[in-house]
Amino acid sequence: MKRNILALIALITLSCGAMAQPAKAVLDKVAAVVSNKGGASASFRIASSQYGNTTGSIAIKGRKFKTTTPAATVWFDGTTQWTYMARSNEVNINTPTEGELQAINPYNFINMYRTGFTYKMKTVGTNYQVHLTATNKSRQIQEMYITVNKSTYVPTQIKMRQGANWSTIVISNFKKANLNDATFTFNAKAYPKAEIIDLR
Repeated sequence: MKRNILALIALITLSCGAMAQPAKAVLDKVAAVVSNKGGASASFRIASSQYGNTTGSIAIKGRKFKTTTPAATVWFDGTTQWTYMARSNEVNINTPTEGELQAINPYNFINMYRTGFTYKMKTVGTNYQVHLTATNKSRQIQEMYITVNKSTYVPTQIKMRQGANWSTIVISNFKKANLNDATFTFNAKAYPKAEIIDLR
């Protein structure tokens, strides 16, 4: 009896491990598609109890990105973030957290999924849905659901939880591009009257 129970536990453990591998393999393929050497662009729609609701466009290249919404334009060069607020004509400069980056850049999960998460995956229609759960309870993002097109490996939706707050980002019009690195840096000459506020 004891031997049977041990065999069952071993089988469950192996099954969980086998499920985690395909889920991570899917995310590896997504990362390869999104991490196009020249960059990529897309449209997005965010619904968030924490960050509000908005639509916009994004350009990405590695860790760098630029997002444009009706209220703000955000540049991130991989280290520093500049946020231009159209209404107040201000530019805030800061070094964003993991959670802040994910809220602004729907593709930021490709920089974080490899360590510190467990994986589960299921098929939903023509998509894979990968569920990531943080192994460290102090991590800003505790859960993510990433919906991926089965044939293209392009992500179409990211749902994430920070504390008790959920945010959903729907992505469309993904296109590979050839973007200059200057795209991801704030150009002060283009905003000569903007007030610069350094929050670092």
